[in-house]
Amino acid sequence: MLGDIKPKEATAVINSLLGGVVPKIGVQHIAVGRTAEVNAFLSALEDVKNGHSMVKFWIGDFGSGKSFMMHLLNTVAIKQKFVVANADFTPENRLYANDGKAVALYTAIMDNIAIQTRPEGGALAVLLEKWIEQAIAGAAQESGLAPDVVRQPDHTDVIRRHIMRTINNITEVGGFDFGLVVTKYYEGYIQDDEQLRKNALRWLKGEYSTKTEARQDLGVREIIDDQNFYDMLKNFCKLFVSIGYSGFMINLDEAINLYKISTGAMREKNYEKILSIYNDCFQGKVAHLFVNIAGTQEFLENERRGLFSYQALKSRLETNKFETAGVRDFAQPVLRLLPLSHTEIFVLLQNLKQIFDFNYKTSIPVDDNDIRLFMEEIFNKPGASEFLTPREVIRDFLHVLSILRQHPETDKRKLINDIEITDERPQESLKHIEEI
Repeated sequence: MLGDIKPKEATAVINSLLGGVVPKIGVQHIAVGRTAEVNAFLSALEDVKNGHSMVKFWIGDFGSGKSFMMHLLNTVAIKQKFVVANADFTPENRLYANDGKAVALYTAIMDNIAIQTRPEGGALAVLLEKWIEQAIAGAAQESGLAPDVVRQPDHTDVIRRHIMRTINNITEVGGFDFGLVVTKYYEGYIQDDEQLRKNALRWLKGEYSTKTEARQDLGVREIIDDQNFYDMLKNFCKLFVSIGYSGFMINLDEAINLYKISTGAMREKNYEKILSIYNDCFQGKVAHLFVNIAGTQEFLENERRGLFSYQALKSRLETNKFETAGVRDFAQPVLRLLPLSHTEIFVLLQNLKQIFDFNYKTSIPVDDNDIRLFMEEIFNKPGASEFLTPREVIRDFLHVLSILRQHPETDKRKLINDIEITDERPQESLKHIEEI
C-alpha cells in the first residue's frame, strides 16, 4: 500500500504531522478523499501546459485540509514538469502594499521555488544555471564558436549580447535590468565569483531595499519592489518555460490574512490585485501561469471584508447555482474542500500506521480494530462535532503510536480512552471584527 515511499519522505511526513504542519514532501502517500479534485487539477494543468493560465481558489474551514491540498498540488505539478512555489499570506506579506509587504511576499515565493530535483525549495539558482548553460550553447551556435571556447573571458561580450537579446524577447516590464542582473549572475558563475552570484540572486529575489545599493553592487537602475514584483513573476514564468518547463505554479495559502487587514482601502487594493491577476490569466494576457489561493469560507463570502465585498470578484467567483453536494463543478474557479468522511479518515490512519512503522523500522501492535476503536473514541468525545479537525485526529493518532513505540508495555486502550478534544481554531472570532 505504501508504494514507492522513500525514507526521507516517511521521516518528513511523520515529523511534520507530529508538529501539526503539512509535510513539504511525501504528501501523495497520505492523500485520500481528494481524487475528484486532483483529477480536475490535472485537467487544468494540461490547459496551462498548452499556454493558458489559471487561477483557482481552494476554500474550506479551518482544519479542512487546504494547506495539505496546496502541498499535494505541488507534488502533482512537479511531476508534470512545472516550476512550483509556496508562500503564505501573513500580516507582513500581501499582494498590494507601499511599505515593503508586497515585495516580502515575492521574496517568500522566490525562496520557495521547487522543481523535481529540489522538491523542498531553494531551486532558483539551479534554474538560473540551467538557463545560462542553454544561453552559452545558443551563443556558441550563433557565433560559430565551440562551447568551451565561447566560455573564455575574451568572449564574455558574445554571451552578454545573447543573454540580453534572449531576455528582451521573453520579458516585458523591467526587462533591461532583469537581463543585466542575469548577465551578472553569468559572470559570477563563469568566474566563480560567489559574491557576484549572491548579489545577483539577492536582486532577483527582491532583497535590495535601495536603488543606490543595487547600483553599487550590480550597476542596475531599478530594484524589485511593491509596484513591479508581479511583472517580475511573469518574467520568471516566461524564463522557466523557455528552459523547457511546462509552466510556473504559485500557491498562496492563509488568505484569511487579507481578510484581516484592518483598513478597508488597503484590503480593497489587495482584492483589486487578485482581480488583476485573475483577469490576466483568464483573458490570455499571461501564459503558462497557475495561481492557487487557499482561504476560508469567510475570506471568500463575507460581504463586508471578504472577496465578495469587492463586486467585480463576487460576480466572477459565485458558485455555479446548479452545483449540489452530490453534483460538483470542478471546472469553476472556486473549489470547496468538503470534510473527509469517516471511511476516508480510516484509510488515512491505516496509511499513517504503515508510514510510521516504515520510518521507525518497527511494527506497532495497532490493527484495524484498534484504529476503529480510536476513531469511535475520538469522534464521540464531547466537543468533537464542533471542534475536531483532521489535523488533531492525525496528531493524536501519531502520539498514540509514538508512546507505544517507546513504551511497548503501555496499555493502548487506556491511551485511546484518555484522549481529550481541544478547540484548535484561531481564538479570534473573525465574524465579530469591526471595520476600522
